[in-house]
Amino acid sequence: MPDLLHVLLLFGVGLLAGAINVLAGGGSALTLPVLILLNLDPTVANGTNRVAIVTQNISATLSFHRQKVGRIRQSLLFAVWAVPGAIAGAIAAVQISDAWFLRIMGVMMLGVVVSMVIPRKAKDTTHAGRSSPWMYPLLFGIGFYGGFIQMGVGFLCMAGFYHVMRMNLVFANMHKVVVVLLYSLPALGIFAVSGNVNWTLGLVLASGNALGAWSAAQMMVQRGEKLVRAVLVVALLLMAGKILGLY
Repeated sequence: MPDLLHVLLLFGVGLLAGAINVLAGGGSALTLPVLILLNLDPTVANGTNRVAIVTQNISATLSFHRQKVGRIRQSLLFAVWAVPGAIAGAIAAVQISDAWFLRIMGVMMLGVVVSMVIPRKAKDTTHAGRSSPWMYPLLFGIGFYGGFIQMGVGFLCMAGFYHVMRMNLVFANMHKVVVVLLYSLPALGIFAVSGNVNWTLGLVLASGNALGAWSAAQMMVQRGEKLVRAVLVVALLLMAGKILGLY
């Protein structure tokens, strides 16, 4: 059993990460290092983090639904493409060594930052977005990335929905949490079956993530795109600084 200090640390980090994940992405950049700091192997930390990811996105989805922000059929269509990718990614993640996992994680995060700083031409966005055949194979790739590592997948989802489909950021976030929830369920199952989940630490972390996600979803609907954009910029700058070794 974790001691009280570990419980408080995990809950607090989960609270912050849940809010960041819903508003932008990159919350796992906080939770994964903390789980590794608590002496979990990187692959076990990766699997344990999925308990919190599933819980946070259930909470955020319910919060969006309560505020009548949802396009369930569209979200399910997106998830159909992401789930197979996530299954493949999770299988790959439990089969590689911890050293290679950490190397790949660093390279992938550089790509995430680059994808989000590419400027988009100024055009109006809508709730539904515009139809794009490129979005569906992109979702498979996002699912693979999420199943493999998860950290920063929110940035990729936002890049796809916002840049490719030109979707309003609030609705892009709503679809993001539903898609991540649905592909995270089989991914968590794969990590669990392979013995790469610490359920005690995962549930403590999940309780903080769920509360942070619920609160963030409410704030997002009330304050709109300006809040999302501001948090997204801050999260990207922090992530870039971490990757570049500035702190």
